Amino acid sequence: MADTGTGTPGSAPVRVALIGFGLAGSVFHAPLIAATDGLVLDTVVTSSPERQRQAADEYPGVRLAASADELWARAGELGLVVIASPNRTHVPLARAALEAGLPVVVDKPLAATAAEAEELAELADRRGLLLSVFQNRRWDNDFRTLHKLLAEGALGEVQRFESRFERWRPQLKGGWRESGDPAEVGGLLYDLGSHLVDQALTLFGPATSVYAEVDVRRPGARTDDDTFIALTHASGVRSHLWMSAITAQLGPRFRVLGSQAGYVKYGLDPQEAALREGLRPGTDGGAPWGAEPEAAWGRLGAGESPLTGGGVPVPTLPGDYPAYYRAIATALRDGGAPPVTAAEAAAALRVLEAARTSAAEGRTVPITRP
Repeated sequence: MADTGTGTPGSAPVRVALIGFGLAGSVFHAPLIAATDGLVLDTVVTSSPERQRQAADEYPGVRLAASADELWARAGELGLVVIASPNRTHVPLARAALEAGLPVVVDKPLAATAAEAEELAELADRRGLLLSVFQNRRWDNDFRTLHKLLAEGALGEVQRFESRFERWRPQLKGGWRESGDPAEVGGLLYDLGSHLVDQALTLFGPATSVYAEVDVRRPGARTDDDTFIALTHASGVRSHLWMSAITAQLGPRFRVLGSQAGYVKYGLDPQEAALREGLRPGTDGGAPWGAEPEAAWGRLGAGESPLTGGGVPVPTLPGDYPAYYRAIATALRDGGAPPVTAAEAAAALRVLEAARTSAAEGRTVPITRP
């Protein structure tokens, strides 16, 4: 059996197999894995000859496989499997990897239901294996900055959290994400909603009730493209979350209102755009990864709109997607908890399931904690 590496001094790095080399695999996971000390991209699994050529060009020496089944026969050569394939494959592939004795990272959403997520978590626990979900938006620049402001008490007691992922895409793009087949787990509720709900729960704790509006607006669309979720948290905070592909005028990314002040931030974290352009952490000539210009900083204040000069600018902390895989490498080496747990993913999925019920039945749905 080859040494997969434990991260201990003198050991080989953990060899990673990446399943899927579409948007998630090629833009997010592969570059971040390759940039992480203690991890090495060993194998890319994709049945597309074009994507195989792309992977070989971008990562010389990487092994290629057309099917995930090729991994299980040589599981002893690997130390981690990352699943970045379409949503419908997440559960069966994660189960197969865990049964093969391999730690697993799964792109969000982990599953279609909280029950499936909990079953995977139980399997991982029985096997003593790491199971984590890639919630990279916890390392967005605006989220990190807001987390710091909350820790400092800069807003006082938070009363309302508004968060938006809005886009202007009036034309359908096609593909499984826009499929109406429930088995595909497509639509914005599970795509962008997975991020928005995870961020709200991370900041303000568990939700006790959910109200949602889930709409299909674009001609020919078969799944939701304009969705709103309202959460009531056990802490008393109310979260209002918007996700849309048909927003002609974009709202603020965050508007957070507290008893002493509010924080408003426009614009998206720059890391996704940088990765799409081919930029990579640690190869930008020393410029801080994930940094944004002062003109994009959010503002903190009370009594006046930030668009008319109200409040003071708050320096935005750099975004840090590489921190996720650094934490994965540490967890594999030391045996600690991963940066995002399957239990946290299940909690978010309970909210998404309740949102779907709320929208279908036109009522507020209580969340029962397990």
